[in-house]
Amino acid sequence: MSVQIGNIDLGEFPLLLAPMEDVSDPPFRYVCKQNGADMMYTEFISSEGLIRDAAKSRKKLDIFDYERPIGIQIFGSDINSMREATEISTQAGPDLMDINYGCPVKNVACRGAGASLLQDIDKMVAMTKAVVEATHLPVTVKTRLGWDDNTKNVYEVAERLQDVGIKALTIHGRTRAQMYKGVADWSLIRDIKKNPRIKIPIFGNGDIDSPEKAANWRLEYGVDGMMIGRAAIGYPWIFREVKHFFETGTHLEGPTITERVDVCKTHLQKSVEWKGPKTGVFEMRRHYSNYFKGLENFKEFRTRLVSTENIDELFEILEQITDRYTHELA
Repeated sequence: MSVQIGNIDLGEFPLLLAPMEDVSDPPFRYVCKQNGADMMYTEFISSEGLIRDAAKSRKKLDIFDYERPIGIQIFGSDINSMREATEISTQAGPDLMDINYGCPVKNVACRGAGASLLQDIDKMVAMTKAVVEATHLPVTVKTRLGWDDNTKNVYEVAERLQDVGIKALTIHGRTRAQMYKGVADWSLIRDIKKNPRIKIPIFGNGDIDSPEKAANWRLEYGVDGMMIGRAAIGYPWIFREVKHFFETGTHLEGPTITERVDVCKTHLQKSVEWKGPKTGVFEMRRHYSNYFKGLENFKEFRTRLVSTENIDELFEILEQITDRYTHELA
């Protein structure tokens, strides 16, 4: 049976790309889409930034037709600002709106946004209702298990947010207090999925980093789909590998050196096109180590990649990586 969010058909068991600050931009989303991500989200966008017309926030509204279906994710602590930001985001033409009630970082959570709303469910419900009423698009939510171990209240959150009209819920299996440490616990996610009152799709998030784990947790926790975040950074092939394992029970060969280089080049090219040469080159630097993880004696290449500003030279270095490692691994 297909998973539906509003009128969006996501297929039988969708794999979603998590919204990640400074990572999930259009160039990164492009390579993930090419490798099997079924639905993606923008980086989270500050509602206050959108209302004030801040250039950085507005830039994050850029979406492209090849990315669909795509959601714009917003966060904020003021209900009116969130309503207004929803109206602005809707005009950018996404397929859905998503609210971030999960971000644990201080400058978000300590300003009353993101995961801090888990401490005030009434306000969270009122904010969600305002967003739902401000757009014709389906609204989804991403959140965590609770603020800390003593307040794991996501079961109540799921029911109440469904009641005010959200169309899907993604739950990260950690509390805000855990940040990204420890192990994600999906047992509460399973409980919510089994709750007879819950009719909307429930997606699990947290620690999906291999095809086996995805397949095991799909069976064990009974979720409708999975959201993958950190495991996709520098490794967009995770989506196709998980899908292949679901279908065949066997492992897809990992990407060849040529493939790694080609996808890295595409990512760099898109980055330069979207952000301009200077920023495009600079912001790509955080990805190189991940694209070439596990290659022996890579340090010299990495140093050159992160210190070069010339685009042609970067492509040349990437060619040299192909030559050297194809030869070494042959």
